[in-house]
Amino acid sequence: MTFNLEAAQFVLGEIALAGISPEQEQLLQRLENRRITPDSELPQLEFLFRMKKPCFARGELTAVSGKAKSGKTFVCSVLMTLCFQRQVLNLERNDDEAPIAGPSNIIPLPSDIIHQPSSIAPLRVLWYDTEQSEESTQDILKNRILPMAGISESEFPADRFQIFNVRGESYSDRLKMLEVAVPRYKPDLVILDGIRDLVADINDGVVAQDVVERLMHLASDNRCAIVCVLHQNKSVEDKNLRGWIGTELKNKAFEVYECAKSAERIFTWSQTDTRKYDIPDKVQFSVDENGIPYLCTPEQLLEAQYEAQRKAAEQMQRQGCGSNKYPDFNPKYMIGKQGRKHIFDVKLLFGDAMTPGTIYSEDALKKQIKLLSNIMKDDIYRETLQKALDEKVIYQSYDGSNHRIYVRQ
Repeated sequence: MTFNLEAAQFVLGEIALAGISPEQEQLLQRLENRRITPDSELPQLEFLFRMKKPCFARGELTAVSGKAKSGKTFVCSVLMTLCFQRQVLNLERNDDEAPIAGPSNIIPLPSDIIHQPSSIAPLRVLWYDTEQSEESTQDILKNRILPMAGISESEFPADRFQIFNVRGESYSDRLKMLEVAVPRYKPDLVILDGIRDLVADINDGVVAQDVVERLMHLASDNRCAIVCVLHQNKSVEDKNLRGWIGTELKNKAFEVYECAKSAERIFTWSQTDTRKYDIPDKVQFSVDENGIPYLCTPEQLLEAQYEAQRKAAEQMQRQGCGSNKYPDFNPKYMIGKQGRKHIFDVKLLFGDAMTPGTIYSEDALKKQIKLLSNIMKDDIYRETLQKALDEKVIYQSYDGSNHRIYVRQ
């Protein structure tokens, strides 16, 4: 920051006239060093990653929240992997460093996990695990992060990747140890999993404010991005970050991300708050039998949503809601009833469900319509489909295997 001599002289002149104490004079001099003007020379924001738009800023806190087992540690694993790869899932590095040669024993990975080869200067990572057992931390490192990063155990980058499990340390020491570790190891990315375990009482407002302030200074002074993991409140409807520590973190964080998991093990990761770049797109992924995240196709997402809806309807019946009780129809598409028939606005329903010119199989169209309308019974669906055909909203044909296909013009 440039020093404004004229402004400083003015302030000192005013101090002399006001007759304030030396201590007050020192405070005003410190305040003068914090002055912001249009021509102040300030460092520009730097971001580690991109999700179409820049995200995870250096010198700032980022919050990753979600219910228990909602995929928060999976997301952190992706971020740590991205420090050693150019792209993971649909996130990518945000730097223009010259490519460097990777290790000679890089392990090839499926293209749906890593879209581009590793040929980029690695970042420094500090993973500070306060929550899991030491065995769990090591298991995630060996069986998820290193395979995703394409690095064998023998080539583990100990100079670039610092991992500490401090669950066995006291509340009073965990933050102090982190405050000495960050200047020592100089990480670009810090994963703090989780911030709740830095305080004995998550509803102690004074302590919560102090902890978040200290983390902000730690990130700013060391130009690193600190990702703070914190659970949401336990109630299904309440998505606020847990406790006073959560309130402070959300207020001070540069960005907040939310993790969620469907009944069919589809994980969704989305931005909920930001001070700079709005990222409307969600990252949706599943996990293979080896515990490795991979991007979901639209078909997989549709299948998962349909299965979740079907199971919810079955559960309603099992809970004694009546043999004919299903979730209510979506009122957006309901016109009414004629006798015992349910009448839907098929032009609106099929218009929302189908992209013009796209060919839909019988099964894909059925799932899409049921998801939008909450039609669960096949006989009601068949009546609605026939109505759409009769009104020429959609057209039916057959493919080369004599299977029905549908299109909307």
